[in-house]
Amino acid sequence: MGGNEWVSTSTPYLAAPSGAPGDTWAAEAAAEGRRGSQRIVQAGEVEAPEVVAELLGVAAGESVVARRRIMYLDGEPCELTDTYYPLAIAGGTGLAGTARIPGGAVRLLAELGHVGVRVREEVTARRATGSESEQLAMPEGDPVLQLTRLTLDEAGRPIQVDVMAMSPRRQKLRYETRIG
Repeated sequence: MGGNEWVSTSTPYLAAPSGAPGDTWAAEAAAEGRRGSQRIVQAGEVEAPEVVAELLGVAAGESVVARRRIMYLDGEPCELTDTYYPLAIAGGTGLAGTARIPGGAVRLLAELGHVGVRVREEVTARRATGSESEQLAMPEGDPVLQLTRLTLDEAGRPIQVDVMAMSPRRQKLRYETRIG
């Protein structure tokens, strides 16, 4: 990896070890000699945006639980992450609050009986909204990469949707797939 480029992989966030005590993002950054942190800016029940409702299999506007975070790399905002859960799974749990979740959301979901076994990700490019430009400290109208991730359980039920917006500056997404 050269210079300030950051290579992002999804695997560490999808299968956090059951005993992992800390923040997966911070650990991944530290492994590269960097400093990763995050700030939860909002959590609780919201009306499901249309795309999220479709992915979670609920009606548009139905209540879901959302956690909105700003991710920082070496003190600079690098990604906005909105994570959505069906209300039946996350309502009244730590996922609906702004406090840090010991061991992370993947661990809490597993403790609640919801283990992700399959993920579908879609990456698109689009213009940043005014709010995204401001939060990511980038010029208004610059492009962002949007990664939308759907996590499904063993029965094929959706348990989580992540919608991430990141500046393409210094960002590289890496996918590795086992064949066979």
